[in-house]
Amino acid sequence: MAFLNDTDRGPQGRRELVGLAFASAPLILFLAIPFVALVASISPAQWLHSVHSPDAISALALTLRTTLLSTVICIVGGLPVALLLGRHRFRGREFLDTLIDLPISVPPVVVGVALLMAFGRMGLIGKHFHAIGIDIGFTTAAVVLAQVVIASPFFIKAARAGIEGVDPRLENAARVLGANPWRVFWTVTFPLAKPGLLAGGLLAWARALSEFGATMMFAGNFPGRTQTLPLAVMSAFESDLSLSVGIATISLILSVVALVGAKLIARSWRTAW
Repeated sequence: MAFLNDTDRGPQGRRELVGLAFASAPLILFLAIPFVALVASISPAQWLHSVHSPDAISALALTLRTTLLSTVICIVGGLPVALLLGRHRFRGREFLDTLIDLPISVPPVVVGVALLMAFGRMGLIGKHFHAIGIDIGFTTAAVVLAQVVIASPFFIKAARAGIEGVDPRLENAARVLGANPWRVFWTVTFPLAKPGLLAGGLLAWARALSEFGATMMFAGNFPGRTQTLPLAVMSAFESDLSLSVGIATISLILSVVALVGAKLIARSWRTAW
């Protein structure tokens, strides 16, 4: 059901709009002011200097590499899960749904410790890798794994919503006409759910981009190897505030781009429907 435009609701709707705007203003300002202060605290010249610093370039390059890889993993691994939850009812479904939501609700540092206990040198699984000369903890691979665990719920939830928005009768009609499940997905489900899948991918990338706690605990903070943008902000803050602000602004810009992109996709999807 579409929302009514305030002009269609008459004077009462406009009064309600004004009242809610005033009531919302304190929290909106509280949310906006820190980001405005962040951007305003650095001059264009300082920002350009920060962007061209070796620490920022190294952290940005590593962040882009790891987040793109982790997003691909989230999509490839998360799509079957979204289809499973969005199209089937089975025993243990709520448990699986809760498990997927768990990385959203627990502190990221807890996720990092859990990953270390699983994949660290002496971890439940990591010790077997260590026995054959492969270490995962405190490597670039650990950064990717931390980002996947933290970001995958965002893709799965958005992809599931997109899949649930597809009329099952269209899929059933394709099956009746002889299409196998793979063909049904690519010719019916995927085209109709594509906006949700794209939005989910952007949201997962944005969350991976901002990941800090799990990465710090499981991968450490080693420049050029595990130091992503959020970790570089923390390191620079200890010695160079302007550099820290400059790197933080880079992260802010990337996050805004991802979020705006996801919202535009979602809006076009709602308009189409």
